[in-house]
Amino acid sequence: MIKKRYILNFPPQSGDKAFTYHLVKDYDIRINILKAEVYPGKRGSLLLELQGKTENIEKGVKYIKSHKITCESLDKRIRWKQEKCIDCGNCTAVCFAGALTMNKSNWELEFDKSKCVVCELCIPACPLNLFEIDFR
Repeated sequence: MIKKRYILNFPPQSGDKAFTYHLVKDYDIRINILKAEVYPGKRGSLLLELQGKTENIEKGVKYIKSHKITCESLDKRIRWKQEKCIDCGNCTAVCFAGALTMNKSNWELEFDKSKCVVCELCIPACPLNLFEIDFR
């Protein structure tokens, strides 16, 4: 069993499809919706955590993409310019998910993308604007 996070962006015509139901029923994938922005008749975005066998998740992602829904791994949508970071720790104060932490042995910032819930609070917290998140 593995866990992976994906950002899904879907067009207006796919809003009435029960694709999460099919992921559970047909592919035996556990789903955790971490963030959702849905605009009926326009577009929508979801951050999903999928848990299951690797081959089932791969088949489920293929199913999603076959319905013209973009599906990308979360880590491809988050950018942190680590080389420019001054390790001030401002972002850790707002990161309730625990994705941003300070390493207590060397006091350098650590970013665990697998814990990120795309709340985007780190963006205004960073004085150097080193975070970019493409959720939409």
